[in-house]
Amino acid sequence: MKALAIGGSKHIGYFTATRLLEKGWKVTFLLRNPSVFDKDEVIKQHIEQGNAKLVKGDALIRDDVKHAWDEAISFDNQPVDLLVFTVGTMPNFRLTKGFVIDPPNLCTACLMNAICTMPQPTKVITVSAIGIVHASYASLPWIYKPLYSFLIHAPHVDKMGMERLAAYCTGREWSADDPEPTEEIMGPGEWTGRDGLPGKGALKDIVVVRPSLLTDGACYAETAPSSKKKKPYRVSDGEISGAYTISRKDVAHFIVEDVIQRWEEYRGKCISVTY
Repeated sequence: MKALAIGGSKHIGYFTATRLLEKGWKVTFLLRNPSVFDKDEVIKQHIEQGNAKLVKGDALIRDDVKHAWDEAISFDNQPVDLLVFTVGTMPNFRLTKGFVIDPPNLCTACLMNAICTMPQPTKVITVSAIGIVHASYASLPWIYKPLYSFLIHAPHVDKMGMERLAAYCTGREWSADDPEPTEEIMGPGEWTGRDGLPGKGALKDIVVVRPSLLTDGACYAETAPSSKKKKPYRVSDGEISGAYTISRKDVAHFIVEDVIQRWEEYRGKCISVTY
């Protein structure tokens, strides 16, 4: 099995990619700075074994993403099985706007490039967040609402654009309660006519994973007592109450050990996950 990881230099993308590598997958990383792994013995070992490949490029540049797809295919000249899309960046704080990112449509633009340059239909897992769309925001714990409505509003507007793109590709209905993302997020012109973009409903194999507020905690799915049969996180393809936090490592565990294993159940859906 082969995966292309875009946004895999750290956090959820990294933990997901290394889990796949441990299971014998071949993983191609698109990285702006491949040197990020110079001191990473885990990745270096997989490179030496011929299972990991580092491709220098920027997901904001369409040709760089196309090159990454080509490199991923070149492992054995077979199609890529999975795109793991976890692009993100460290936001900057502005007193009047909260946390902002540059460009403001980073995730949406990068996912657009990945889908529009996809050589053939490929399974896609993309990470968003609980609280992005109206219904999900309404289900947030009240103490989180100021955080989501102001402090991290700008990055979530970008995530909404990404979710809108996923909804279009899978043919999932876009709620009338959620505004259409602006041109600043979706790009100039009519985005549904973008070169290479599949038609509405033509790419069913996309799963949007919506974690609650992320932490750097341990993977409790692996450290919990073996006597406990239930996983430490809760999962729902609808809204989920009491969604406070979840560790990035447990999100990666959910992606690899649950979503991929139960693909037919999850395909085309937005899945919330939290402790």
